[in-house]
Amino acid sequence: MTQLSVVVPVFNERDNVVPLINEITAALRGRLDFEIVYVDDASKDDTLAVLTSAKAGNPELRVVRHLSQSGQSTAIRNGVKAARGPWIATLDGDGQNDPADIPRLLAMRDGSPPAIKLFAGWRVNRKDTGSKRLASRLANAIRSRLLRDETPDTGCGIKLFEREAFLDLPYFDHMHRYLPALMQRAGWQVKSVPVNHRARGTGVSKYNNLNRALVGIADLRGVGWLIRRSKRTTTEEI
Repeated sequence: MTQLSVVVPVFNERDNVVPLINEITAALRGRLDFEIVYVDDASKDDTLAVLTSAKAGNPELRVVRHLSQSGQSTAIRNGVKAARGPWIATLDGDGQNDPADIPRLLAMRDGSPPAIKLFAGWRVNRKDTGSKRLASRLANAIRSRLLRDETPDTGCGIKLFEREAFLDLPYFDHMHRYLPALMQRAGWQVKSVPVNHRARGTGVSKYNNLNRALVGIADLRGVGWLIRRSKRTTTEEI
């Protein structure tokens, strides 16, 4: 029985596919039953062909493809929907997240109360450009002030969460950047865990500071509205 599904969204990451798959299997084989679910977001290079070829040597690998480009949040959600494991680990497809951190997140989960449904990676030593680090610090400060999610780094791609809890969250584009606030809105707890972060080895980033900022303003207002309009209650069957 699959215990963990590793979901990896990718767009034009053909050179990062095989090295990352090898790192995931090295970190997890022999530890637990797992699968790797890659979601190709209609890549324009031969990422899909590389993934298809990689299936021959990696029995844990499954590949889902978008017929039209839909973005990272949709890719993550479709990967989670396709997943067979009750818990999900996510990684960015660019190789900047370290799969060796997944066992540490699993150990943290095993030693934590069941109310914690999200273990969020925290890049304490980011290997990005100075402008990207500055923009991220500013965005994190604004988000934390407005949403009060008490999470130092919501943009880190490596996360561990319960599949059922995730699928119960409201879905919208870019929701993956607000998982801590959304989990807390649903009544669950979140723990931030320091993780390794690496420089991109090949390929180019799919985002820039301006488009992140413009989208983030609208998203913050929307998530704030969802939190204000939230209502939870306990139930009992009689």
